[in-house]
Amino acid sequence: MGKRVVITGIGVVSPIGIGKNEFWKNLFAGQSGFRDITLFDTKDLKVKIAGEITNFNPKAILGEKGLLDLDRATLLLLSATKLALEDAGLKIDESNTYRTGVSVGTTFGSLHSISKFDRESLTEGPRYVNPIIFPNTVANSPASRISIKFQIKGFNSTISTGMSAALDAIDYANDFICLDKADTIVAGAVEDLSMQTFLGFYKLNYLSGLKNTSAAPLSCPFDNRRNGIIFSEGATTLILQDEEYAKKTGTVVYAEILGIGSCFDPAKFYKYNPKGYGMKKAMKKALKAAGLFPKDIDCVFANANSTKDADYIETKVIKDLFDEYAYKIHVIAVKSALGESFSVSGGFATIAALGALTKGILPPTINYKEKDKNCDLEYMPNKARNKEVSKIMINSFGPNGVCTSLIIGRYKS
Repeated sequence: MGKRVVITGIGVVSPIGIGKNEFWKNLFAGQSGFRDITLFDTKDLKVKIAGEITNFNPKAILGEKGLLDLDRATLLLLSATKLALEDAGLKIDESNTYRTGVSVGTTFGSLHSISKFDRESLTEGPRYVNPIIFPNTVANSPASRISIKFQIKGFNSTISTGMSAALDAIDYANDFICLDKADTIVAGAVEDLSMQTFLGFYKLNYLSGLKNTSAAPLSCPFDNRRNGIIFSEGATTLILQDEEYAKKTGTVVYAEILGIGSCFDPAKFYKYNPKGYGMKKAMKKALKAAGLFPKDIDCVFANANSTKDADYIETKVIKDLFDEYAYKIHVIAVKSALGESFSVSGGFATIAALGALTKGILPPTINYKEKDKNCDLEYMPNKARNKEVSKIMINSFGPNGVCTSLIIGRYKS
């Protein structure tokens, strides 16, 4: 379609830092974002830790006004968006608002508000539910609040595809710009930590510390000790722009979107397809869209979430696709520090990859100690490495079948 899409703004609220600089600093230092849960009572639960954001003060970022009726997910996303808009130096006004859009990935972002609304309705009766809660119960509430808060009058869309939602929101934004339907897209993702989402994974026996109760919960992708995820929360926002438009406004460019590929690969309920067909197809489609060969990729920011099957299957797919080059490429698992944040995980990985491009540093896969003979690639164990890279592949795969792969590259005008 002839257009080039670039990333010009970064906003992040995460368990290891708020704002891109703090996020990158702590990520490169190998800092973990896991701590005891304070948002709800865990006294009857075997697992009591998560990637909770404890230093989050939305008023410090968004100001004092208009926050009373907003839930945690919306506050996280609005904060990340404010940081991204400021980072890009982007002001929304009548000259650009109709050519600016919003694309947000979230799956559970309204679940806590829905639960709260239903509880009041059942206990007090539907006539007595606090009406302030109701707007937060719809899935597109966080995305809509972005447009309301920042006066964005272009398209507004919510993508709810589970673990690939952040990358799928970027994909949707990329297409809108390439089709000349927008000049600028606010591409965000959010999940908040609530008892409802936490218990969902808890009861599915998906959390680390449930299968091996003698050991503390641990996020250690590709390590032989891995036994499940540590659930996490956060929000990311990227400002995507048409390259020519970004040039006219003089905006600093972090990277270019080179290619995106998606594939749905259903298996049994909440199980990864053991053959990894969808993973491989998504990665191949991303390479084709970018006009690249496997050997052109400098490193892979893996989906790796510290589950036995997912990490092994992704390793196998990387070896199948990259052949002998697979043993030369760096494979990085930022979920070792950030946990499984579901819809926002691809956003965290993308911002981590932008840090690698910008700083010339590859972040480590922390908590790596015991080698798994079936996971035998270069995983950057425990220590960051100075390395200039120009093309990075970012993977997001979910046991619900959605597979998405994004390739970003160093921008060359």
